[in-house]
Amino acid sequence: MRRPNVLRVLALLLCAPAFAGLGERTARADETAALDTDTLSALLADAGPVTTGPSPAPTVSLSYDPGYDSVSDYFTHWFERVDRAQAEQPHWMTPIITVTPRLEEEMRWDQYWQRTATGANIDNYDAGKGLELIPTETEEIILGLPPYVTTGNVPHPASGFADWPFFLFKQRLLTANEENGNYILTLFLSGQAPIGITRYTQNAYVITPTIAGGFGVGDFDLQATVGFPYPTDHIDTLGAQVVTNATLQYHFLTYFWPEFDITDIDFLNGVRGGKNEVFLMPGILFGRFHLYGRLRLVFGFGYQFAVSPHTELDPLTPTYNHAWIFSVRFPF
Repeated sequence: MRRPNVLRVLALLLCAPAFAGLGERTARADETAALDTDTLSALLADAGPVTTGPSPAPTVSLSYDPGYDSVSDYFTHWFERVDRAQAEQPHWMTPIITVTPRLEEEMRWDQYWQRTATGANIDNYDAGKGLELIPTETEEIILGLPPYVTTGNVPHPASGFADWPFFLFKQRLLTANEENGNYILTLFLSGQAPIGITRYTQNAYVITPTIAGGFGVGDFDLQATVGFPYPTDHIDTLGAQVVTNATLQYHFLTYFWPEFDITDIDFLNGVRGGKNEVFLMPGILFGRFHLYGRLRLVFGFGYQFAVSPHTELDPLTPTYNHAWIFSVRFPF
C-alpha cells in the first residue's frame, strides 16, 4: 500500500478556505436581501404618489463594460480589465518555484544552475518562462519560451534547446483579496511540445492538469499546487507523475518576500516507477519596484537541495542534487 503523502494532503487542504469563503459570501448575500417591512413602507411613503406618465430616458454610462462592442474596445480596456482582475485577489508575490494560483501579467526569465550526484553541471536558461497575460477577469495564459540547456563536466558535453512548455492556461474559480478573506482557488492546464535536441527531448507531448490554491494570514501566505504530468507517448519509460509544490511566504518592509518551498515528485510508473523525490528551497524575492508607468521589477534567488531519496545511479535519482535558481520578472 502506498504511504499517504502528507505534503499533498496539506496542499489540497488549501482549497478549504476558498470553499468556506464561498459559503460566507452566500450567507452575507441572504442577509442583505432581507429588507425590513417598516423600512420599505417608509421609502414608499417618501416617494409620493405613483404616476403612470412616460419615464425619462435612461442615462447611458460610457464607463468600462466587459461586454465589448468590438475588438478595438477589447484592447482599449485591456489594462482596466487587468486591474479589476488583480484587485479581486490577494496581492502576494509569485514564488520562485511554485506556480502561483493568482493571475499575473508580466514578462519572466528564470535561470537554473544544477549539479548532479555524478558531478555534472546543468545550466538551464529561461526554464520555459515567458509572457504572462490576463485576457479576461478570471483567466490567464502563459506563453513560454523554449529553454536552452547546457551540460558540462561529463564525458560528452551537450548544449541545445530542450522540450518546449509552450502554454499554461489558468482558470480562477474563487478568490477574495486581503480585506474579504485572503484566499484563492485556480485550475491550470499546460502543454509541452517535444522540440528538444536528442539529448534533452522526451519525444512525447506532455499534458499537465493542476489544481492550485492558497490562503493568507496577516503577512504570511501559503501557496500550493498539485499537478499530474502525463506523457502522450512512451508511458512505459517516461511514466506519469504527481508533482506537489508548496511555498510558505512572509512579507515585510514593503519590498522583502522571504519564502520556503517544498517540492515532492511521485513517479507512478516508468523507469522510476515507485520512486519519490523531495526537494527543499529557502529563497527570497525583492519587489515590486516601480520603473516606469505600469512597469515594475521583481527579482530573487533560492538554493534548492534534494533530501530524498539517497542517490541511486540507475536511473539517476534524484535527477539533480542541488541548484541555485535566479528569477527576474517585469509585471505591467
